[in-house]
Amino acid sequence: MSNPQTTEMVCIACPIGCRLTVTETAPGEVEVTGNKCARGEQYGREEYLAPKRTVTATAPIASRTIARIPVRTDASIPAELIDELLRTVYTLSLHAPVKRGDILIENFRESGVNVVATRTVER
Repeated sequence: MSNPQTTEMVCIACPIGCRLTVTETAPGEVEVTGNKCARGEQYGREEYLAPKRTVTATAPIASRTIARIPVRTDASIPAELIDELLRTVYTLSLHAPVKRGDILIENFRESGVNVVATRTVER
């Protein structure tokens, strides 16, 4: 590769917060420096090649007590799917009762990631 691409980032895999430098050495291959542990190397590689995020949001619910219920993904989802996931969450039509941990959206876009309720709403 004639002009290696370099990105700097702060690792969030542990409390140390190492300053990482990620350099693309070949298409799909990177070198991570600045990490003080193996988790930092893995974080830098994944964040550069295929970033993922855990998503939290609120969804509308028909209930006597609240208008929106907090929800989250049960695993990290590829960053390119987040906007579509949020649009889907915001247009849900939920009805009480809903229990904490209930799967509200299963296997979103074949990602293996579910959206679950994080609060119980009885009525």
